[in-house]
Amino acid sequence: MAAEALGLSSVWIGERYDTKDLPSLAGALSQVTHRVHIGAAVTSPGLRHPMVLASMGQTLQSLTEGRFRLGLGRSASWRWRAYGAPSPTLTSLRDSAEVLRRLWAGETVDYRGPLGSFPALRLAQRADVEPPPLLLAAVGPKTVALAGEAYDGVILHPFLTPEAVGATAARARRACEQAGRDPELFQVYAAVVVAPEATAEDQRRAVAARAAGYFQVEGLGDALVDANGWDPEALAAYRCQPELVTLGGRPADKALSRDALADLAMRLPDGWLASSSAIGDATTCASRLREFVSAGADELILHGTTADGLGSLVAATGDSPA
Repeated sequence: MAAEALGLSSVWIGERYDTKDLPSLAGALSQVTHRVHIGAAVTSPGLRHPMVLASMGQTLQSLTEGRFRLGLGRSASWRWRAYGAPSPTLTSLRDSAEVLRRLWAGETVDYRGPLGSFPALRLAQRADVEPPPLLLAAVGPKTVALAGEAYDGVILHPFLTPEAVGATAARARRACEQAGRDPELFQVYAAVVVAPEATAEDQRRAVAARAAGYFQVEGLGDALVDANGWDPEALAAYRCQPELVTLGGRPADKALSRDALADLAMRLPDGWLASSSAIGDATTCASRLREFVSAGADELILHGTTADGLGSLVAATGDSPA
C-alpha cells in the first residue's frame, strides 16, 4: 500500500463507530502490508467486553505477526450520554490495562469493579506472539500520568504545540519512572495535522475544519488550550458563536459541513493552528515535524491527509520517525 511504499513506519486507524470498524480495517491491512506497524488510535474499552477486546488484540497481533498496537482512549462525554454507556474513568482505564495484560499472560481473572463483574475471565487459546503494546490517548495531566504508570506509551492529541508535546512527554516519563517502570521503554506518539504543498482550500479542510470540531468539544478543547498555555477566555469566546450555541452540545463535526467548520475555525486566535500543526511547503512542514521529535516525541502520527499526499513531505523529512 501507499504508506509502506513511501517508507512510513506505521499506519493508524481512528475508529469511528458509525463508519470505521477497527478490527475489520486492521485485519484487512494486515493482509496487504508486510512491514508497517498497524495502530489503533484509538478505540474505547467501554464498548467491548474485556474478553472481546483481549481476543481482538491477540488476533490482530497474530495476523500482523507482531505489528499491531492497541491504543485506548476516553472519547468524549457526549458520546457516552448518547450511547447510554458509562463514561470511562481513570480507574476503569487503569483496570482495563491490568485485565488485558493478565488475560494475555494466561491468567484466569476474577474482577469486580468499574468495568463490571467478571467471575472467571480466561483466554483458553492464546496466540503464539507477544501481546500488543497498550497505548493510552491523553491530553490532561492526570490521564498523561496514568499512561506513564500503566501503559506502554501515550498517544498525544493533534493541536498540541511542540513545547506542549515536550512538557507532556516529560510528565508521562516521570510517572513511568515513579511507578518503577523503565521510562526508556515508554513511547510517545504525537499526532500532528499536516497539509504539505496544499492549496488554501485544502488547508482549510485538512486543518481548520478539524480544529473547529476539536476545540468545540467540552473537556478536550479546554485540555488543549491548558496544555498549550493559551487564553481560556479566547476558547470561551469561540464557543459562544451562534453556530455552535444552537447545536445544544451536539458535536460540531457531526452536525456541520466541513466548509462551515473551516469558517468557524477562522475565528480562533491567530497563531493557534499554525503553531500546533505543519502547514506550508514540504520543507517547512518537515522542519516543523522535526520540532515535535526534538521536543520528545518518539514517533509522529501524520493526520489530515492520506498517504498519497505525503510523498513530498516524506522526501523532505528524511529519517524522522513517522
